[in-house]
Amino acid sequence: MTTRVAAIDCGTNSIRLLVADLPDPGAGPEAPLADLSRRMEIVRLGQGVDRTGRLAPEAIERTRVALADYATEMEKLGAERVRMVATSATRDAANADEFRTMVERTLGVAPEVVSGDEEARLSFTGAVRGLPADAKAPFLVVDIGGGSTEFVVGTRDGGVQAAVSMDIGCVRMTERHLHGDPPGLDEIAAAQADIAVAVDRALEVVPGREAATLVGLAGSVTTVVAIAEGLQAYDPGRIHHARVPYDKVADVTADLLAKTREQRLAIPVMHPGRADVIGAGGLVLRVIMERAGMPSVVASEHDILDGIAWSLQR
Repeated sequence: MTTRVAAIDCGTNSIRLLVADLPDPGAGPEAPLADLSRRMEIVRLGQGVDRTGRLAPEAIERTRVALADYATEMEKLGAERVRMVATSATRDAANADEFRTMVERTLGVAPEVVSGDEEARLSFTGAVRGLPADAKAPFLVVDIGGGSTEFVVGTRDGGVQAAVSMDIGCVRMTERHLHGDPPGLDEIAAAQADIAVAVDRALEVVPGREAATLVGLAGSVTTVVAIAEGLQAYDPGRIHHARVPYDKVADVTADLLAKTREQRLAIPVMHPGRADVIGAGGLVLRVIMERAGMPSVVASEHDILDGIAWSLQR
């Protein structure tokens, strides 16, 4: 018997909803989720958090509007269980209580501000379920968010071996370093150095250099992959499990960093809310591939959102 669940992932840059039917627990580990609705809005909840340590009132309001719409969708579809996970921005904010109160009033459930370790484990579960049979383990799964990037190493059967979260998300790196339009070479060099230090520290915790397959999650990765594949419209079916070599990732990243925001907005697959931070997102991915010695990345459209949904299975 299936169970209808709703999962919400509230990150630094975007908020997303998945309403899906979980398979019967006896159906086996390969049984997929049956999607009913997938939604994403750019709310930039983490606007200015790295600088001020607080969630901006206008960012909280943007998030409230999106959540109110999600609440209507969940009620219409009859979700029986709901879980909302809030990540990096609300871990860092001094006024997290204000955010929590807003969510409870709007959604009827409290947001769970999970640790970086739990965030990484949820991402791994969502990404690894359904990987092609020829994808070799162990896997290094990286979830490049707005405020942080999660690194997880594990296998299909053994699950997570090690996980760590580092504060090198695309919004955080853009606000910290990439101020020009386009950013200057010195700004890019500073961002790259900052990212490299964090990646090396992460790879001391998780054995990423020993992994056989790099799996990349979230909008920065899927956007870079869509550009590398030459797509003229964002097509999740073509992006999901596409494998892109390092050279293409490096070329796309260099091109994004050389463009102005208006030029990036003109790219057919670019979400308007991602255009100002995608250069930093591509840079994080490129540096991870360099430092971990990965010749290619496999993109996954399934990530922490799917992991949250799977966590509601009893």
